[in-house]
Amino acid sequence: MHTAYVSIRHGLLALLSQGPRYGYQLRAEFEASTGATWPLNIGQVYSTLSRLERDGLVTKGEADAEGRFVYNITPAGEEEVRRWFATPVARADRPRDELAIKLAMAVTTPGVDVRDVVQAQRTATLRTLRDLTRLKADAPAVPAGPAESAWRLVLESMIFQAEAEVRWLDHCEAFMTRIDVGFRPAVRVADEPPAPEPSAPAPGRTGERR
Repeated sequence: MHTAYVSIRHGLLALLSQGPRYGYQLRAEFEASTGATWPLNIGQVYSTLSRLERDGLVTKGEADAEGRFVYNITPAGEEEVRRWFATPVARADRPRDELAIKLAMAVTTPGVDVRDVVQAQRTATLRTLRDLTRLKADAPAVPAGPAESAWRLVLESMIFQAEAEVRWLDHCEAFMTRIDVGFRPAVRVADEPPAPEPSAPAPGRTGERR
């Protein structure tokens, strides 16, 4: 089962374990808990709810006066949420790292300058890290409630991941330089060899006094 679907599935179940909710309410609370770093469209919410209903984890109530259907979690859904919180996330269950795959392909693809790939990614990651750090600096020192605390944890997770990515890119650059596989570091002015000093004029040439 796709990892993103599993996370949305259990995220919605966790919200429903707090009480009945309708689709738009679930989307708003899911995005608030993740600081809108994982936006959902309402179609994702309702398709996930349909699967949860099919699996006996939620039930769909009658429409209210505004035509909204309220969903309730079942005992099986409560057990699923407890199991999810109690089970560590295995590394193998997480999405494949697209950047690692891209660099691996760049190394083995003729004509690709791996250094350019690494530098372009480092620039983008540093820009993201700067923006995330600014968000954290602008946030209150003490979260005002559970939603703010959840957002802070998600934000700091993204900061740590960006910092780790920059360190890994530095490692990739150093590694590729050592093995010299289609990768040569930029030549700095300090690395350029000094210009040769002019040699003394030979005897009998122009400028020699007789």
